[in-house]
Amino acid sequence: MRWRLIRSLIKLMEEHQIQEVEIRGIFGRVKLSKYTGLAHQMLPAIPPEAKKEEKKEEAEEKEKGEDHYIAIKAPLVGTFYRAPAPGAPPFVDVGDEVTSKTIVCIIEAMKVMNEIEAGVSGKIVKVLVENAQPVEYGQELFLVEPTK
Repeated sequence: MRWRLIRSLIKLMEEHQIQEVEIRGIFGRVKLSKYTGLAHQMLPAIPPEAKKEEKKEEAEEKEKGEDHYIAIKAPLVGTFYRAPAPGAPPFVDVGDEVTSKTIVCIIEAMKVMNEIEAGVSGKIVKVLVENAQPVEYGQELFLVEPTK
């Protein structure tokens, strides 16, 4: 392509506030994109139906009385593991009684396996994270019904 044509395309993009243009032909392919100075990240769109379902689930959980449960939260960012090794039984399962010192899972961070203690005494009522999934700091991992 000739530089004159490319310059004219750039001028047209500026005049008509076009962010990106791509032209293909026998001469080849040219793609021009205007840099805005902002980093863009494509996030998957959540359909409105999914949002409504999430709100329904949250409302149902509150109706069940789950607001009195205590959450065991991730103390660091990493990968969540329910068992000490692949194929081994999980540290805890739904219905298990735990004390504050009971190890409930492992979070791997930077190749270091960190044993996570319950921090509360009670009965595990729900596991909120799938095995080998990434977790964020403060993310709820388990729900515990505290002992009285």
